[in-house]
Amino acid sequence: MTPVPNASAYDLSAAPEAERRATFAVIVDNEPGVLHRVVGMFSARGYNIESLTVAETDHAAHTSRITVVTRGAPHVLEQIRAQLEKIIQVRSVTDVGADPEGVERELALFKVRGQGPERVEALRVADIFRARVVDTTHESFIFELTGATAKIDKFEVLMRPLGLVEISRTGVLSIRRGPERG
Repeated sequence: MTPVPNASAYDLSAAPEAERRATFAVIVDNEPGVLHRVVGMFSARGYNIESLTVAETDHAAHTSRITVVTRGAPHVLEQIRAQLEKIIQVRSVTDVGADPEGVERELALFKVRGQGPERVEALRVADIFRARVVDTTHESFIFELTGATAKIDKFEVLMRPLGLVEISRTGVLSIRRGPERG
């Protein structure tokens, strides 16, 4: 390798690492304050949370699963993982987004106002996306859609000009394929 003239070992102008999205499945003890500690770790270090879901997953073991979606350079995501693992109540941390065996889904409800041709078109688009009508009036529908985040985003884009009024999203849920726990 040929040295670059006048190059400094302290040169910070190196190309930045490409950011990627990470979905961390964090298994924690189900006790008061744990969610606060996890979210506080993100806040204290200036990391953004794009999606957050939490629920008890094992009543007998008193554990909950926190699914956190965030974005960062690979070294930042490793720091996040390491910091999560340092929290005493955290039993395990898995980056499901980086796992080829990982499955991610989200649920969303869409309220769409429409009459005439827009109403017919909204029903047609919903059918294509396999969205389910969970409520209907003469002026509106509420559609339920489950799928990858990109699918939910695309449905939103198509419904907007047809009279989209409101969206409610669960946030990302994740799990690993296969018979073992993970």
